[in-house]
Amino acid sequence: MLKMNHRDREILLSTPLMSGLNPALGRRVMESAAVFGAEAKDVLFREGAEAENFYVVLSGYVRLFRLSREGREADIGVYGPGETFGECAMFLGCKYSFNAQAAEPVTLARFDVAKIRQIMTEEPEFSMALMGVLAHHLHDARENVANDRLHTAPQRVANYLLEMLQHSGAGNSNSFRLPFQKSLLAGKLGLAPEALSRAFSMLKTSGVSIRGRMVQITDAEALRRI
Repeated sequence: MLKMNHRDREILLSTPLMSGLNPALGRRVMESAAVFGAEAKDVLFREGAEAENFYVVLSGYVRLFRLSREGREADIGVYGPGETFGECAMFLGCKYSFNAQAAEPVTLARFDVAKIRQIMTEEPEFSMALMGVLAHHLHDARENVANDRLHTAPQRVANYLLEMLQHSGAGNSNSFRLPFQKSLLAGKLGLAPEALSRAFSMLKTSGVSIRGRMVQITDAEALRRI
């Protein structure tokens, strides 16, 4: 367990879950949270376990995944600083429906479900904020399904790289660093690691160069045409 510092508090207050709350309610919600750290590969919870908490990422990245009977893993999502995960379990019979693992060293805020439920019954404002987070996650899930069905692997990778370029503030350099390792990116895009490697190779002809986690795009227009 860690002491909540100023940075942690600022991240929590800027999340969609808390940014619109009145100050008194925000303080009450904050009091139900505890901050802790986890190392890379640490399992935060397992599918089928009692859902006693949900989480906000303060630093690092967390992957959510399912396991098949044969032990194969399928990534469901990747969550980074300011993002919430696990809150849907409060409405699904108090069982987690997936596994959560730290993809790298992370700092998390853990919210007690019982305390949050009490706040929800007394504060409609907070219930609406939580429903907004759930609606956002539902929208993202449907977008991911549509992208998987409509786009080839190179198109998925190209779209992701263009989004990263737009949000990286790279200016005229057209280069940026991937926020996490490529194995995690493959899972996020619904691809096998080999399929991601093949997609990167195909994109070389469209001006994409990748070395480690550094990406350089020399022809963004060519990438958009894909």
